[in-house]
Amino acid sequence: MKTLLVMMACLLCASPAFAGYVVIVNAGNGAEVSMSDVKKIYLGKKGAFSNGENAIPITLSEGDAVRGQFNDGVLNKNEGQYVAYWSKMVFTGNGVPPREVATMQEVKDLVAKNPSTIGFIDESLVDGSVKVVGSF
Repeated sequence: MKTLLVMMACLLCASPAFAGYVVIVNAGNGAEVSMSDVKKIYLGKKGAFSNGENAIPITLSEGDAVRGQFNDGVLNKNEGQYVAYWSKMVFTGNGVPPREVATMQEVKDLVAKNPSTIGFIDESLVDGSVKVVGSF
């Protein structure tokens, strides 16, 4: 019985580590968006979706653990590399970094309101106002 309780406690504590995160666009956005497109949009190498509409990336605040997972898994950059990359892009006049917000709920709300935006959130926040285009 004691072992069972310990195992259940471990599973409950571990479940956030297995949370799934998804990349989202507005539900009305009809563009085809691949994870390669996501990477290019977030690195300022692509400014529009496949349908020609502007693509406005939204990210979480510096230091956020999910932002770190996105940067590592999707952009192949750790937080330091990501910040340095955007510092250089801004300094040279070659880009504007993604807009930062504090919470995944804010990301979802902004994407739900604007068809030009793209963001990433916990899959549990997905509803009919947004469309999933990838996961990490």
